[in-house]
Amino acid sequence: MIRVLVAEDQSAVRAGLVLILRSAPDIEVVGEAADGEQAVVMARELRPHLVLMDIQMPRLDGVSATRQIVAEHLADVLVLTTFDLDEYVFGALRAGASGFLLKNTDAKDLIAAVRTVASGEGMIAPAVTRRLISEFAAKPVREPTADPAVLDCLTRREREVLSCLGEGLSNAGIAVRLEMAEATVKTHVSRLLGKLELRSRVQAAVLAQELGL
Repeated sequence: MIRVLVAEDQSAVRAGLVLILRSAPDIEVVGEAADGEQAVVMARELRPHLVLMDIQMPRLDGVSATRQIVAEHLADVLVLTTFDLDEYVFGALRAGASGFLLKNTDAKDLIAAVRTVASGEGMIAPAVTRRLISEFAAKPVREPTADPAVLDCLTRREREVLSCLGEGLSNAGIAVRLEMAEATVKTHVSRLLGKLELRSRVQAAVLAQELGL
């Protein structure tokens, strides 16, 4: 079972999300949070596999809550957003969110997104994610750009895989591109995330974009 904590301040929206998630036989909603602070506290107590996190919430916004949850390795975070909140999305990516989807996502795609993130794949494959990451890369970076020296610890193959992540390719897509088994791709992804001290594939994709890979 995929244990999910739903963090959304609008009660009607939260109830709808919970209803959708509970319709899936492999998903269990273990808690509901009405603000960011509550989301962090409940993540510590309940240890869900995934937190479905709204960006704009009272007391503590979704980006800050995501940063705390990821920093404490409490759960993966799937962020809910809209296209007019790009800056918040980019902040969530830097904070370590494993992916994001739009609030108008239909029930089937919401459940699929939860399963994707819970499986460790991250929401890097969908076109909406590639679009937002591309927009992120095109924007002026307010923080210092990544130092290319961080890649010195990677093997040539791991750099190639990182480059593919930056293009938004899935494990299957990387396997085809680099002509290797999908299981081998998963191994490379896991190793490069560990070496670069990154929490998610999405963070790796952002780093690849920043470095121009």
